[in-house]
Amino acid sequence: MRAEEKLLLSALEKREVVVERVDSRLVAFGLGDGPSEHDATENELERLKTCDAVLVRCLSHSRAYYLSRWLEGAGIPAVSPHQSIATCGDKMLTSAALREAGIPIPETRIAFTPEAALEAIEEMGYPVVLKPLFGSWGRLLALVNDRHAAEAILEHKKTLGGYVHGVFYLQEYVDKPGRDIRSFVVGDQTVAAIYRKSEHWITNTARGGEATNCAITSAIDRISVAAAKAVGGGIVAIDLLESLDGRLLVSEVNHTPEFRNSIETTRVDVAGRMVDYTVEVAVNGKSGR
Repeated sequence: MRAEEKLLLSALEKREVVVERVDSRLVAFGLGDGPSEHDATENELERLKTCDAVLVRCLSHSRAYYLSRWLEGAGIPAVSPHQSIATCGDKMLTSAALREAGIPIPETRIAFTPEAALEAIEEMGYPVVLKPLFGSWGRLLALVNDRHAAEAILEHKKTLGGYVHGVFYLQEYVDKPGRDIRSFVVGDQTVAAIYRKSEHWITNTARGGEATNCAITSAIDRISVAAAKAVGGGIVAIDLLESLDGRLLVSEVNHTPEFRNSIETTRVDVAGRMVDYTVEVAVNGKSGR
């Protein structure tokens, strides 16, 4: 378990919540009207049958994606809900949901061939950020500064092949003040926010970014809650970019956020807030927006 899951289990224990830990690697579920004796290994199935809600903390997006959909069909609320996991796990779907909700995002384009991608990059103007549709922790990001770099990176992706490299997600490079903002939304509340500072253009804490407290202004709260609602709600982390002209833009939304670097920094019991929301979902029987 990561530090986050240990913190969540500790918060659950403090609240005397009855918890069943279910290992997704041991689950084999069937598709039908709901849980049956054929849906999973006996021990894991019995655990799922007793759940009033399931806090999904799978590191694997594919497991979270399919398990949350099965839980939804079985009438067991998942936190976060399947819609949120499905949307946040795909950067194109995230951008589309945000744009349709009227939330400001960097200029973003999708292309299916290196030739179309190069043309789009030239139209957008350098520099441009090239991202994989799936993935986290700032991995496989590329800052494309000129045509030579664009041609080389696009050729590499074409040669690597596969579904992940076959769709080109292009995003405007936002000249930010050496930092970005990560806010945490639990239900309909922005519970904490941090600055992630780095001399490198990638500011993720997983890549060495330094976390410091960020006061939750009305603007940060408003855009964070709206972004969470747009993707399906639940428990999410919002990555915000501050442009030099003062705009706040939503870059990404994450459905299984890490928060170990945010507790001491913000003095907010993030794990406790997540657990309280999950208990609320268990009582009310509904997760998400």
